[in-house]
Amino acid sequence: MTPEQVLKEFRKAGALLDGHFLLSSGLHSRNYLQCAKVLMQPQRAAKLARALAVRLQESVTGEIDAVVSPAMGGLIIGHEVARALKVPFMFLERVDGAFDLRRGFELTGKPRVVMIEDIVTTGLSSREAIAAIRAYGGRVVGAGCLIDRSNGKAKIGVRLEALARVSFETFESDNVPEDLRDIAAVKPGSRGLK
Repeated sequence: MTPEQVLKEFRKAGALLDGHFLLSSGLHSRNYLQCAKVLMQPQRAAKLARALAVRLQESVTGEIDAVVSPAMGGLIIGHEVARALKVPFMFLERVDGAFDLRRGFELTGKPRVVMIEDIVTTGLSSREAIAAIRAYGGRVVGAGCLIDRSNGKAKIGVRLEALARVSFETFESDNVPEDLRDIAAVKPGSRGLK
């Protein structure tokens, strides 16, 4: 799939939003990509995952033994990428602010893992997930996401394959443009939910 085709899928799903958004990174933006909406149709999720799996197979040297994703955002796309790669899927959950591998999941035997996210903005969650995977014994051989909002600028420590790279303007809390100050910020992400 081309980046244009990927963004077309987001538009068709009503998942490319305009407004004032507070991203899970803490940054503000006029644009938000609601991956939950683009992935709510299993056929579309499978189509996007197959495209991402192909990119990963082309970029990763050697076998991929497992896919691990951070919850919440990476759950659906991670599972579908694992299905396309025909490997096991596991996910990380935040416990006291840090990623933890729970529910009996284990990365025994130093498996070759790809970390899958839905969206990468600053790369912080990706770096945290990769560190957790390594702490549990996985060898991270690559990473993938649907959309790289950093347009290739986020450094996560491994090669990041993205179906599309975009450059939406983001703003620090103390530097929000005047036109957005009068609009209440919406926080549609999952980080920090109780």
